[in-house]
Amino acid sequence: MLISGNMMEVAGSWTEVFEGSERAGVSGGREALLGGSTLSLAPLVSDSPSVCCSQPILITGSRVKGIESFSSSAPSIPNPFPELCSPSKSPVLNSSLPPPSSNKRLMKVYGEDSHSRSVWVSPGATAREVCHMLVQTAHCSDQENWALLEVHPTLGLQRCLEDHEAVLEVQATWSLKGDTRLVFCKNYAKYEFFRKPVLFFPECMISDSADVSKGMTSSELIQNLLWSGTCPEIQGFLHAKEPSRKAWKKVYFFLRRSGLYCSTKGSSKEPRHLQYVADLEDLNVYSVVNSRKLYGAPADFTFCIKPSRNPVRTQDLKILCAENEQTRTCWTSAFRLFKYGKQLQCNYQLSKSSLRSLEGTNLTDSKSKSEASLVAMDFSGKAGGRVIQNPTEAQSAEREEGQAWRRREALRCSLPNLNSGTRPSSIHKTQPWFHGGVSRKEAQRLIEKQGLVDGMFLIRESQQHGQCFVLTLCYKLQTKHYLVIPCEEEGRKYFTMDDGLTVFIDLLQLVEFHQINKGILPVCLKHPCVCVAL
Repeated sequence: MLISGNMMEVAGSWTEVFEGSERAGVSGGREALLGGSTLSLAPLVSDSPSVCCSQPILITGSRVKGIESFSSSAPSIPNPFPELCSPSKSPVLNSSLPPPSSNKRLMKVYGEDSHSRSVWVSPGATAREVCHMLVQTAHCSDQENWALLEVHPTLGLQRCLEDHEAVLEVQATWSLKGDTRLVFCKNYAKYEFFRKPVLFFPECMISDSADVSKGMTSSELIQNLLWSGTCPEIQGFLHAKEPSRKAWKKVYFFLRRSGLYCSTKGSSKEPRHLQYVADLEDLNVYSVVNSRKLYGAPADFTFCIKPSRNPVRTQDLKILCAENEQTRTCWTSAFRLFKYGKQLQCNYQLSKSSLRSLEGTNLTDSKSKSEASLVAMDFSGKAGGRVIQNPTEAQSAEREEGQAWRRREALRCSLPNLNSGTRPSSIHKTQPWFHGGVSRKEAQRLIEKQGLVDGMFLIRESQQHGQCFVLTLCYKLQTKHYLVIPCEEEGRKYFTMDDGLTVFIDLLQLVEFHQINKGILPVCLKHPCVCVAL
C-alpha cells in the first residue's frame, strides 16, 4: 500500500468497513452500511461466499450454544486427575476440612519447638480427648501423661488444663488481640499429690477450719476433701503484689471451700480480721515464669489467680509469691482440689485405667505381631536355633542381648589404639533427654513444665566448664544439678560424676546405669524430659 499526500493506493483486494454502523438489510450476501465514523481495512476472503468477513460478527447466545454443542460432539477424554477438578471428591483436600454438616472448629496447638498443628475440635471436646487426638496424629510413643498447657507469653502465665475441661470454652475466654496459645507437652505431675500427698501438703500448712487447735495429716486432707462433709483449710504467709504498685507485702492467707481470705492482722483468724479475696468457682491458678523480671517478685516461686471467664488483664491478676517450691506447689494443688474435688479423683482413676488397658493392648498387639511375622530366636544351643515361644523369655533375651551389645561396644571403644575420633562420643545427641547447650534456668523451666516428679531428668552441656555436661534431676520438688566430668586414663576416655569412682564410656551408658542404680543420686532416673515437636 502506497500513501502519498491525499492519494491512497491499495494493493490487493480490500473493502471498507465502517465500525459502529448499523445494518440496513441483507441482499445476496452483501450488506448496506449506514453512517460511520471510523475507517479500517480488512482483506477479502473469496472462499467464504456465505459469510462476508468484511463485516463485524456479533456472537449471540445461539452462537455460544453452537460452540458448546460442537465441543460436546468431540470424543470424551478421561480426566487422569479428577481430584483437581472436583474438590468434593478429593481425599487430599477433604483431610483438612471438617465433615459436611459439622460444627467443628479449627484450633491451633503448638509444640515445644514453636511449630504448630491445626486440628478440628468439637465444641464439647475435653483436653483429654484433644491430647489423645494429637498423640495419634503426631505418632507419639506413649499414650498417657500428656497435657495441654495454656500459655500467656507476654504476662509469663501458664497452667495445665484439667482433663475434663472443654477446650473451646477455655479458648473463648481469650482476648482476640492477645498471644495466648495452647502447647502440647508432657506433664507427669498432674495427679502426683494423690500418690504422695505428704510431699505436696506439709502438715504445718493444714488445719481444720471448724477446730483451730486440731491438726490434720496430708492423707486426711485429701480424704476429707473428697469424701466427707468437713472442709480443711490451707494457711500460711505469702508475698502479695499490691495493685498498681511494684511493692510486695507479706500477708497471711487462708484457703477454704468458700474462697480465699487474707488476715489484716498477722495470722489472726477472727472474722473481723478476715478479708475476702476471691471465689474459687470463678478463678484459675497459674504459675508465673520469669516473675522477678516481669513483676519484681522477691523469689522465683510465684503463682497467680485470675477470673476464669474474663480475658486476661493485668489489673485483674492477683500475683502471689511463696518462699519455696513446696509451698507454691501446696497452694496451687490445694486450689485445684478445692475447686474440682471429686472430679480430679475421677480424672486420676480414668488415667490409671486407660494406662492399664493400653498396656494390655500393647502386649496383645506385640504378641500377635510376633506370631505373624517376627519371632525371637535362640542360637545358644548346639542343635541350631529355636523359636522362643514364651513372651517373658523373649523379653529377657532381648534385654540380655542389649546389655551384651553395650559390653562389647564398651570394650571396643576403650581400646588404647583407637583415637578419640572413632569413639561414638556424640551418641548422646540422638537421645531425647539431651538438650544441648540450654542454660541452667531454661533447664529448670523445662523440668517444671513437664512436672516436678521424682526422677525427671535431662542432660545438657555445661556453660561454665568446657567439655563437661550437667545432669539436671528433680527430687522432692527441687531441681538438682550434677556435673559430669570427662577424664582420661591410660589413653581411654571416660565420664564420671563421683571423681572417677564410677566411670562410663559415654553419656548413654551413664543414663542406663542410673536408671537401675541410684549411685550418688538421691533417686533413679525415671522420666526423661523430652521436647515435644508436632
